[in-house]
Amino acid sequence: MEAIEGTAALDRGGATICLLAVGLVFVLVGLFGAALGAARTAGQQARNSADFGALAGAGRALESDDVACGRAGELVRANGGRLVACRLDGLDVVVTAEVRVAPLPGLVRTATATSRAGPLRG
Repeated sequence: MEAIEGTAALDRGGATICLLAVGLVFVLVGLFGAALGAARTAGQQARNSADFGALAGAGRALESDDVACGRAGELVRANGGRLVACRLDGLDVVVTAEVRVAPLPGLVRTATATSRAGPLRG
């Protein structure tokens, strides 16, 4: 009888540790999923910023490079991005925007996108 009681005393708390380990795995998988989602969202935000910036700049392409790129920069910033590059290629405006994201503390990533907009060619 003593051997059985001694073994039971050694097993005490084993299920708690196993449950904590499983919980930790779930937390880590959740953090990884959230980080991946934040990175994908930043990529989409960078594309939207670049698209809107290029469209806004194309509307002012006839005025000058400075005016077109100034307007593109305004729209990029309004959409949460940072204008990295802007140039006119004929009447087309090519805009590159970036969005910085910190999915986890201490982990900073940058999503970059480039868009072109101009008049319709037939």
